[in-house]
Amino acid sequence: MAEIAPFRGWRYDFARSEGRVSDLIAPPYDVLDEADKRRLLARSDRNIVAIDLPHVPPKSAGPPHVYESAGQLFKKWMSDGTLVQEPAAALYAYHQVFEYAGREYTRRTIIARLKLEAFSPSGSVMAHEETFGGPKEDRLALMKATHANLSPVFALFRDPSEDVPRVLDASVRGEPVARGTIDGVEHRVWIVSDRVVIDHVVRLVADRKCYIADGHHRYTTALTYRDWVAKQLGGSLPDGHPSGYVMVVLGSMDDGGNLILPTHRVFVNVGDMSMNRLLAAWEAGCETVAAERAEVTVVDGASGKRAPLRFTNRAVLAELEPSRSAAWRGLDVAYLHRYLIDELYAGYAAGGKTPDIRYVKAEADAVRIAADEKGLAVICHAPSMEQLRDVSDAGDLMPQKSTYFYPKVATGLTIHPLF
Repeated sequence: MAEIAPFRGWRYDFARSEGRVSDLIAPPYDVLDEADKRRLLARSDRNIVAIDLPHVPPKSAGPPHVYESAGQLFKKWMSDGTLVQEPAAALYAYHQVFEYAGREYTRRTIIARLKLEAFSPSGSVMAHEETFGGPKEDRLALMKATHANLSPVFALFRDPSEDVPRVLDASVRGEPVARGTIDGVEHRVWIVSDRVVIDHVVRLVADRKCYIADGHHRYTTALTYRDWVAKQLGGSLPDGHPSGYVMVVLGSMDDGGNLILPTHRVFVNVGDMSMNRLLAAWEAGCETVAAERAEVTVVDGASGKRAPLRFTNRAVLAELEPSRSAAWRGLDVAYLHRYLIDELYAGYAAGGKTPDIRYVKAEADAVRIAADEKGLAVICHAPSMEQLRDVSDAGDLMPQKSTYFYPKVATGLTIHPLF
């Protein structure tokens, strides 16, 4: 099953950075834009984005010199004391404390390194969404320049009895070694170097599968980097070589602090596809219901009118996608995209075109964009953790932008060296 291990991480010298950790860490690179990068660097020129986001926009490959500069800067920080290396291999207990919808949550996780393996239904590491070329090219160039995992993969495992947090909680009493806040989320880290505790946690995780939540591109890029290093070494990696692992933030699917939020769709450039025409197009697959029974809600950007809809023909996905798993066919977003959009919308629209779609996390933003663009917002529900697990176990992949895990894990708390 899944194999995790401690590692001698590079990290900011938290003692020297007391009170400034918030200025040094950052959200994951792929949720940032150029303005975000400028804002973070204005707080400190040593913010991790100076290395982890050498090219904007993210998810696209930049020119070689930006990665070379990132690699040189990383070496400089290691030599001038900005970054220090852990004296012994460790795990890191990592808590995120935050509020959502008026309630406070604590997500309890560990930072470790996870042994790489190809995705497979019979394997220990499972994917749930597709990956694309541009982000992988960017991350591979950065890995080759820095020889490090700068931004962790976020992965989940089953732990209904809270075995791992219980073991860790007994060893992390007292103040964390690092505490920083990003966008209202507090990040706390404790270093776990006790070999008895480490070995216990490693054994507990070895009984589980790991499901990638965020960072599919980082994980698949790490596989490519591993194979590239193996080729440089004559075709195979020595046992325990760091390139055979990837840095992960690993948490329990059963932790109440792991929230999956929806990603809404906004149809833009819809021409004469009004709310009434859309409802007519979708009549074969939906019916209007009370809001509390709706699986999606369409909002007309022009008038603000809402139409809560329930799906009425889910069996059609077995005909349209017979090779897909039953778990995939049970997803609301699968029905929305494969049937309502690809079949009914396209069949009703002039020229058989599907709409241009923008993916938006906040419902209010989706409604506002629909109004500004004279488009149509489709307000969705998030899939459940069980649905994610079932789709992954079936060896299937969810449609694009099916999940939005909140909060995002921070970049810059630890760095996993691959040298």
